[in-house]
Amino acid sequence: MIKVGVFGVGHLGKFHLNTWKNIEGAELIGFYDPNDEMAIQVEKEYKIKRYADAAELTAMADAVDIVAPTTHHFELTSMAIRKGKHVFVEKPLASTMEEAKEIVSLTREAGIKLQVGHIERFNPALLSLKGTQLNPMFIEVHRLAQFNPRGTEVSVILDLMIHDIDIILNMVNSDIRSISANGVAVMTDTPDIANVRIEFHNGCVANLTSSRISMKRMRKMRLFQKDAYIGIDFLEKKAEIIKMEPEPQKGQFTFDIETPGGKRTIAIANPVVPEENAMQLELQSFINSIRSNKPTAVGEMDGYRSMEVAHQIIQKIQRNQPVL
Repeated sequence: MIKVGVFGVGHLGKFHLNTWKNIEGAELIGFYDPNDEMAIQVEKEYKIKRYADAAELTAMADAVDIVAPTTHHFELTSMAIRKGKHVFVEKPLASTMEEAKEIVSLTREAGIKLQVGHIERFNPALLSLKGTQLNPMFIEVHRLAQFNPRGTEVSVILDLMIHDIDIILNMVNSDIRSISANGVAVMTDTPDIANVRIEFHNGCVANLTSSRISMKRMRKMRLFQKDAYIGIDFLEKKAEIIKMEPEPQKGQFTFDIETPGGKRTIAIANPVVPEENAMQLELQSFINSIRSNKPTAVGEMDGYRSMEVAHQIIQKIQRNQPVL
């Protein structure tokens, strides 16, 4: 059994505590949180040992799960890596690119497994497309959330948009050619709403809109590629594929349209979305990587690349800010 210690038991940390109980091959040995009031409550409610010292918990564990605020990611992650412990760290990987680069270097030197918590990679709606060829040339994303003070220590780019940045970078097999971005700080000192256009060398264009001050929640991605449209609803756990089909498969809804090239058949399919818990899938994946000595599903370089693009977006927004 791989002994796991959790660092940070706030809102998200509690979900992690509950999930670890269902992870095969892992044993949750305790948690660390400097907030005495929170820690006492969690220790009593979850019947899990509280460690008063972060170093002590790290020493006792084989792997650590860092769910602390982003400002503490580097301190806790680097301490664990130097002690030879495997690390699961919530996104973003670190607060700064310098910290992220150091984490990548330490991970490679130590030879440990590190996974970044880009949970949307494990969203059942996205997983339902596993057998579908994805080669998008235009991507449209809307990720909207209602305002919540939790997580506002970073901009909406690092808080919300980074999920979609990670998915797009993993999906589009091309380097970025250019980025344009605009954003506005409304409720906090950093952008709360942003619109970004990313152009890739292969011609793919991605338009992303993220807001944490919306009246409604939305997490949708639309992919347009040769002869196909693919819609992914991360919130409702649904997917839709609309394709030009010369020979539609049995059970598909079809209709014909006239095009300049003649009559074409349109087929609409709704892939079966597995009833899976994304957090359980990602934590189980992390443990499986340790046990099988295989690369993690979302490694340190994935976390680094998404952070790098996110910071480029932030810099673009800062340059576009009016001087008052």
